[in-house]
Amino acid sequence: MDELIQYAPDLARGFLENVKLSLVGVVCSLILGTVLVAMRVSPTPVLRAAGTIYVNVVRNTPLTLVLAFSALGLSDTLGLAFSSVPRTNSFWLVAMGLSCYTAAFVCEALRAGINTVPLGQAEAARAIGLTFFQSLTLIILPQAFRAVVAPLGSVMIAMIKNTTVATAGGFLADAAAVMKETFDTTGASIPIFLGIVVAFMAVTLPVGFFTGWLARRLAVAR
Repeated sequence: MDELIQYAPDLARGFLENVKLSLVGVVCSLILGTVLVAMRVSPTPVLRAAGTIYVNVVRNTPLTLVLAFSALGLSDTLGLAFSSVPRTNSFWLVAMGLSCYTAAFVCEALRAGINTVPLGQAEAARAIGLTFFQSLTLIILPQAFRAVVAPLGSVMIAMIKNTTVATAGGFLADAAAVMKETFDTTGASIPIFLGIVVAFMAVTLPVGFFTGWLARRLAVAR
């Protein structure tokens, strides 16, 4: 038990890094997902095609490969670097890969929300002289977000759990090594796994309850 307590701070720091990664991923994936859905419903064929290809390719690619490409392809091969500090650089590389992957699912959730907006509202926007961008940002997207709060919450919960594969991008490898050493030294695998489960539930359950409450609060009777 004393040995398990000794490793607890290192395991806790690793989990906090997962939480930081989740916060960055939520913000970036929502922004990128919104840009992608604007491309997918754009009247410009090139933008629609680019958005469709991106979503279909990324959504059907395993996250582990996306993160490995971020670390090996973009960083090691192409020399992309966000910081001279290796740990900070690997954090942002994984955050970028995670955000790009999750953005494809955010895009599809928002596109489903756009489909719930009555067609007459878009036609009315064009009738009063609004451009596509104005009608999208002022009329369509606000209603789309209200319609898909709960699905977006599910996407965010999935993304939080996906941070556990951050080691594929070279991040949290030290935390994974500490966990393995803890298993080998203490043999207390079940308590450690249960602790990790409880820690993730403490993050994901409030997200689920909040988005469920917000979805009911913002629901629009049609």
